[in-house]
Amino acid sequence: MAAEPAAAPGPVGAGEAVDDQPSDRSGGQSGESWIGRTRRTASWGWWAGGLFAGVAMATLAYVIVGAAGGTVAPPSDRKAIEAIVKETILANPELIPEAINRLQQREVEKLLESNRDAIEAPFSGAWAGARDGDVVLVEFFDFNCSFCRQSAKDVDRLLAEDKRLKVVFRDMPVLGPDSERFAMVSLSAAQQGRYRAFYNSVFAGQGALSQERLIRDVRAARLDESRVARDLNDKALRGEVEKNLGLGRALGLTGTPSYVVGNRILAGAVGYEELKQAVADARTAASASGG
Repeated sequence: MAAEPAAAPGPVGAGEAVDDQPSDRSGGQSGESWIGRTRRTASWGWWAGGLFAGVAMATLAYVIVGAAGGTVAPPSDRKAIEAIVKETILANPELIPEAINRLQQREVEKLLESNRDAIEAPFSGAWAGARDGDVVLVEFFDFNCSFCRQSAKDVDRLLAEDKRLKVVFRDMPVLGPDSERFAMVSLSAAQQGRYRAFYNSVFAGQGALSQERLIRDVRAARLDESRVARDLNDKALRGEVEKNLGLGRALGLTGTPSYVVGNRILAGAVGYEELKQAVADARTAASASGG
C-alpha cells in the first residue's frame, strides 16, 4: 500500500519505517539546538490526549469565522456559540477531519518556513538539477530502503523533464550499520563531485547492502578509495549524517523515502505523478506569493 501524501507527518505506507524513538544524537553541542526547538514545535500532542481540544478549537474557529461571517461573538454569547458548535458538528461530522487537516497544515507550514534554509541547503554536491531552481524537492532516503530504490527512477524522471527543478538529497540512514557506512561514503562522494555517480550505482544494484557491494559501488563511481577510507571516520561527514537524522526527527518523518516540497511533506513511495503534482503546486504557490 503506497503512502498517501500527508499535510503533516503520518504513518508510512510504501516506505521503510523509522524507529519511533530514535536516540538523540545532537553532536554534543551545549544549549538547545534549532533541532530541539523545532522538535518541540513539531510535537503533535493533540493526536493523543490533546486531540479533542484541538478539534474543539478548530471547529469553533470554523464555525465562528465561516458561519458567522468572520464576526467573533463576545463572551456573553459563549453558550450560544457552544450550541452552534454542537449542532454544527452533529449535522456535519465531516467538519471534524476538515478542521484537523487545516490546523495540521498550518503547523506544517510554520515548521517548514521557520527551517527552510536548513532543510533546502544541500551538503556539498548532494544535489541535482537546476542550481537556482524555482522549486526545491528534498528527498530523505536510506540506501538500504527498497522503496527508495524504487522511487529513485521517479526523481530521475522529474529531473529529466523539469529543467527548473532542484533536488536536494539527504542521506538518512535508519536501517542499520550498513546504511550508515553507505551514507558516509555517499557524502565523501559528494565532496569528490561524484555524488550522483555513487547514488546511481547503489540504487542500480539489488539485494541488501554489504561490504562487497560498497567496494564495488565505490569503484563504479570512480571515487578516490584512499579518501573514502579516511572519510569513513570524518567528523564533519558524521555531523552531516547526524544533522539529517535530526531533521527527520524534527519534521516527524516516520520512514523513508520522505520528501519536502514547498509547504508539503510527502511520506512514502508516493510515485511520479504525486511528486510531479507537488512540484507544480509549490511552483504555483510561489508564483502567487511573488516568490
